[in-house]
Amino acid sequence: MIARLLVLLFTLLALTAPAAAAGRPPTILVSIDGFRADYLDPGVTPAMSKLAAGGARAAMRPSFPSKTFPNHYALVTGLRPDRSGMVENTFEDPRRPGVVFKMSNRQEVKDRFWWDEGTPIWVTAERAGLVTAPVFWPGAEAAIHGVRPRVYVPFDMETPNGKRVDDLLALLDRPPASRPAFLTLYFDTVDTAGHDYGPGAPETVAAVAEVDGQIARLAEGLQARGLAANLVIVADHGMAPLSEARKLYMDDLLPKVAYRSLSGGAFMTLYPQPGHEREVAGALLKAHDHLQCWAKGDIPRRYHYGRNPRVAAYFCLPETGWTITTRDYKAKKPELGNHGFDPYSPEMAAVFIANGPAFRPGVVLPTFDNVSVYPLLARLLGVKALAGDGRASDTAAALTR
Repeated sequence: MIARLLVLLFTLLALTAPAAAAGRPPTILVSIDGFRADYLDPGVTPAMSKLAAGGARAAMRPSFPSKTFPNHYALVTGLRPDRSGMVENTFEDPRRPGVVFKMSNRQEVKDRFWWDEGTPIWVTAERAGLVTAPVFWPGAEAAIHGVRPRVYVPFDMETPNGKRVDDLLALLDRPPASRPAFLTLYFDTVDTAGHDYGPGAPETVAAVAEVDGQIARLAEGLQARGLAANLVIVADHGMAPLSEARKLYMDDLLPKVAYRSLSGGAFMTLYPQPGHEREVAGALLKAHDHLQCWAKGDIPRRYHYGRNPRVAAYFCLPETGWTITTRDYKAKKPELGNHGFDPYSPEMAAVFIANGPAFRPGVVLPTFDNVSVYPLLARLLGVKALAGDGRASDTAAALTR
């Protein structure tokens, strides 16, 4: 009897899963890593500019710190990094001494331990019976809260942009019962060019144009299939130009034996070595040219950062466009652009475009915090948004109803 009831239950779930998305077009979240809000230019980005004109656009403020993993997770959880636990690209947790989470550590990236402080939109959607495909999105390879998306693919930077678009369109060619209601698409070429050449360089402009061409291919593919999808195009952060003349060295403040650091560049995270606590505090917590340092509990409230146990003991933030490093650090090649700076700096502003049947044309929204993308996604998918830091009101003016 129990076995028969279980079969009936699973049958009902199978029948109702596609019905949960009935009447709703698919939602496609596109991330163009490092795409500044002011990169949008009809002369360079005709496809994206057309989508913006036919829908909504805004300059979007990233969460602090303005790095890739924290902000991708903020977009899909509605939680700032201090609450989601994804506090940086490289960090550690006191519950796992000696283990460092970093983007290149594939084993840790797939471990739900690092992600379970947040609940990404695909987990909520899967629980509601929707098929999701957050391809190449940070966190998608882990079984967060024990839930995996129906479609996930290990990140491979070598996958050409054109194939990424084709793979997404192929998912939409599936029969209705297995067709994803939520999909993601990720491009990293603009960010790479921005780091290598700087945000205003011809090579970066060319990368912007190439990705715009892929957005055009996506739009054409949807049109050819007769699919009226809701497209939400975002970036995780912007990009600021760097200069060799704007470098700061921690060596001028502290000897290396006094601390260890997991991050440098647009900011530096520091942990005092045993016995050097007073030395580190005395050196960092005073006025510096082009640099400000805080103990984790004293980071300004506007950054919403410093309460999570994963945040480093000290955080040093240079002025936007300056670099904090050490003299013994040898980069593989000069870096001419970076992010991670103050999210209120104009250079860090990220693009936001929303187009589709859910959106009104010609809407320009005031700048809003990127955590407000999450409640928008929940509304598009017809699922209940979990409590978080975002506000549905930030994007409400863009919606048809």
